[in-house]
Amino acid sequence: MENAKRASDTPIAVVVEAGKDYWWCACGLSKNQPFCDGSHKGSSFTPVKHHAESAGTVYFCGCKATQKAPLCDGSHKRT
Repeated sequence: MENAKRASDTPIAVVVEAGKDYWWCACGLSKNQPFCDGSHKGSSFTPVKHHAESAGTVYFCGCKATQKAPLCDGSHKRT
């Protein structure tokens, strides 16, 4: 299994719109972090969908080690 590239040492805050889907980059290679730009093509990674139930700030994982993908679970503090 391939390891994801760490894209950030901190979570990435994004203001989301209610009812909108967001596709989180799982591989860490996207130039549009935290979102997928297709850089995973040819790898075992696939983007992870986040459906915003309500509007507000969401903290997407930047270290790519979260156990609650696509959201931060504090893994960046341990890895």
